[in-house]
Amino acid sequence: MFKSGFVNIVGNPNVGKSTLMNLLVGERISIATFKAQTTRHRIMGILNTPDMQICFSDTPGVLKPNYKLQEQMLHFSESALQDADVLLYVTDMVETPDKNSDFLEKVKRMTVPVLVLINKIDLSDQQALTQKVELWHEALPRAEIVPISALHKFNVDSVLRRIKELLPESPAYFDKDQWTDKPARFFVTEIIREKILLYYDKEIPYSVEVVVEQFKETDKNIHINAVIYVERDSQKGIIIGHQGVALKRVSTEARKSLEKFFGKSIYLEVFVKVDKDWRQSDRAMKAYGYNLDNA
Repeated sequence: MFKSGFVNIVGNPNVGKSTLMNLLVGERISIATFKAQTTRHRIMGILNTPDMQICFSDTPGVLKPNYKLQEQMLHFSESALQDADVLLYVTDMVETPDKNSDFLEKVKRMTVPVLVLINKIDLSDQQALTQKVELWHEALPRAEIVPISALHKFNVDSVLRRIKELLPESPAYFDKDQWTDKPARFFVTEIIREKILLYYDKEIPYSVEVVVEQFKETDKNIHINAVIYVERDSQKGIIIGHQGVALKRVSTEARKSLEKFFGKSIYLEVFVKVDKDWRQSDRAMKAYGYNLDNA
């Protein structure tokens, strides 16, 4: 008996969805930083075992959109409600069920199994956790509530066991050696964007998009040319930094992570260009892969 299915991970920003996804898949697929809105796309990670294929999807944090990019991010999250065999709704010890109640109402109407994962329980006590579990039972009466700590890997194995029990019998959807639905270039852009999220403050990381213009791979190395797009000239100056120091730091750290990710020597050239107000542009949404056809 072979089981296969789609397990989609949804929830509000900064609750630990990407950290959980990486743990479940056993690969570092989704970038996970301490900043909200880290995940912009719907990213699949595929776990293959001899008798099972689990297709996990990490999604952007659910938020009320202020511009076209956030509208597309919300579409990615809502699309994950349409094709799930099992839904993982991730929350934490801080937020309450009334946050983004419109989205939660859609989750409540789902007929597939829903697991509410209360993350970051290491930051609280038993009494607070008991109260939180009761709140979520009231909000989603048919869901299973599972307390976890993704950071400390607590109870994540139990989640995986339960997913395996709930998956339908089905042939595999993907080849056995495939571990994601995204091309190599996608992970280059994500790793560069991760470094920008880590090293720049305030609005800068959210105004950035990364495009790989060249990706030439040989047996031993990969030559990559990438462009960091920003919305304004002032942001370009901040990304580059005084005498190019800031950009060099990002490039160096990205190259190290890329070498670890691909297991090869990386030659990385990074440029910075301005694409004015790209987050509000339909053209940019399509050009940068934020239409649902690429979800």
